[in-house]
Amino acid sequence: MSQVKMRQFVVTPAMGKRLIGKALAVHAAVGEALTKGTVVIVAGTTNGYVAEEILKAAGQDEGFSRVGFRRGTVVPPNVETSAQGEFPGDVVLTDGRWERGKTIFDVCDQLRPGDLILKGANALDLARRKAAVYIGHPEGGTAGVAIRAVVGRRVRMIVPVGLEKRVCEDVADLAMLVNAPESDGPRLLPLPGDVFTELEAIETLTGGSACLLAGGGVHGAEGCVWIGVCGDDQQLRTAQEIISSVADEPLCRV
Repeated sequence: MSQVKMRQFVVTPAMGKRLIGKALAVHAAVGEALTKGTVVIVAGTTNGYVAEEILKAAGQDEGFSRVGFRRGTVVPPNVETSAQGEFPGDVVLTDGRWERGKTIFDVCDQLRPGDLILKGANALDLARRKAAVYIGHPEGGTAGVAIRAVVGRRVRMIVPVGLEKRVCEDVADLAMLVNAPESDGPRLLPLPGDVFTELEAIETLTGGSACLLAGGGVHGAEGCVWIGVCGDDQQLRTAQEIISSVADEPLCRV
């Protein structure tokens, strides 16, 4: 039996988004819903990578661009986004076929058990395996209709979210704070979905186990994380190959 060892890797936020996309493209739940059902990839920066990888795996990536594939973007203070591009709609795949131009609002009421919603987040409570999303729309936006399907009709939700969005407190407590009538700014909504970070991505792609060791850096590594991967020699080789393959992932510009 091969001895279990650990190897450490530095993963930038952009690399992490790509890893999450690659892993969800081979995720069992995604594959099942693509075969018979509906997959809704709600527009967002991380989900842009997810959509690219899933559409590529389905042979339908022609014409898709991450530019414009978002409803809101967080940038540094006093900086405006320079990328152009019209919002193309969410990515909706029914029985494996991309229905171009459709959004979650078009299909939400038809979703049933066996269907799948992929919805990003802004806050990650890693210890409790919970995530929450910022809300700017007065009726709850895409998260509001997604939760209606998840709670009302048992549609599965997976939440692709990078480790750079981790917080210390329970997101339910944070939501109580920012949603109070006397508070200002965006609201926060906890999501009833399965959190899927770089850790789950690496485990899915390698068969090993992954843990968060440290974070931070400079010269483009701001917001990066140190991830420890544990496994046998083959699993560590696979981890090295996969993480090396995304090492040149450019900064996310959408």
